[in-house]
Amino acid sequence: MYTRLNRAQPHALALFRIVVGLLFACHGAASLFGVLGGAMGGSIPTGTWPGWYAALIQLVGGTLIVLGLGTRIAAFVASGSMAYAYFKVHQPEALFPLQNGGEPSAVFCWVFLLLVFTGPGSLALDRLFARRSDTEPGKDRTREQAPAVAA
Repeated sequence: MYTRLNRAQPHALALFRIVVGLLFACHGAASLFGVLGGAMGGSIPTGTWPGWYAALIQLVGGTLIVLGLGTRIAAFVASGSMAYAYFKVHQPEALFPLQNGGEPSAVFCWVFLLLVFTGPGSLALDRLFARRSDTEPGKDRTREQAPAVAA
């Protein structure tokens, strides 16, 4: 049973990445453009600190994560923005996320931090570009193929 689960792991990780990235991008789109219910019934005025910049990170970062393009970097920035949101906006209200309404920020922060370490899984543009760079003609692979030397 574990063998089957292990073989499905890259695909499950990709599905996880796509769903979470889409939720994050939708949150940013709602805040920036007032779609999907918008931010407090409308959109955040352009350039407003920190809300507009956070929404831009959510939209761009979420889209990159969905596509699996620069996943680890996008997830790192997204995780940091959610940590900032939690500690700057929610935590001063109360200590625990359940008390201060910061559960989404806390969960997104940890989810994106996990993606920093796991990578995008399968179905990611990162993998497509990595394969292309591996098959580039004239690329020097002498160091990659050299056997390890025991000291």
